[in-house]
Amino acid sequence: MGAYHINHCEDYLFVDTSFNNKIVCAVMDGCTMGKDSYLIATIVGKLLRKICKAISYKEFYVKDGNTTSLDHLLKSILHDLFREIKTIKNQLQLEREELLTTLILLLADTKDDKGLVLVVGDGVVNINGSVTSFDQDNRPDYLGFHLAADFDTWYLSQQQKISIDSLNDISIATDGIESFTRVAAPENSETIDPVHFLLHDSTGMGNEEMLNMKLKTIEHKYGLNHTDDLAVIRLVK
Repeated sequence: MGAYHINHCEDYLFVDTSFNNKIVCAVMDGCTMGKDSYLIATIVGKLLRKICKAISYKEFYVKDGNTTSLDHLLKSILHDLFREIKTIKNQLQLEREELLTTLILLLADTKDDKGLVLVVGDGVVNINGSVTSFDQDNRPDYLGFHLAADFDTWYLSQQQKISIDSLNDISIATDGIESFTRVAAPENSETIDPVHFLLHDSTGMGNEEMLNMKLKTIEHKYGLNHTDDLAVIRLVK
């Protein structure tokens, strides 16, 4: 949770390994100006879990010998996600302002060493040391804007998509990673780039608590803290 947020963390993350040789990851950022945005960010994560389980079970039982491509899997997940969000919207009578969350969806094929990322709204993606920041001038796109649209038309219009040729070190993060600011006097005169430190630096590699330890280092050693909520997933070969 960001230093400027006091009630809820409006970001959420999701990781699924139920597919054969594939990993599905996602980070969501609920709109601060929306209504109860922590809810839709969390709901999207839970729906992705449900969808990935259903698709992976179907693949397991069908066993037709064909391997689902990352493009096909991405479209299938998003298509089902749209349908499920519409159902939740109707069941809970949610308003548009309660459906505003960004989404970064990462699919990694560990067998073929390939990946695919789709960014809906703002966020940061690191591909083997190359960092791309998607910034829409504080007016990010949200899934809730498009639920009434034709899904195929919406999907074909998506431009924030990255293909990955090697899965050496891949990260996805909400835009809170760019909100670090000075909150205390640093212990030393050194400076640090929080984005590089969290998404590319190899300190603590192999430790499941690597990112948490890095956040503590940034705060206590360098006097910086993220003011916005933050969700980060990092996959390292």
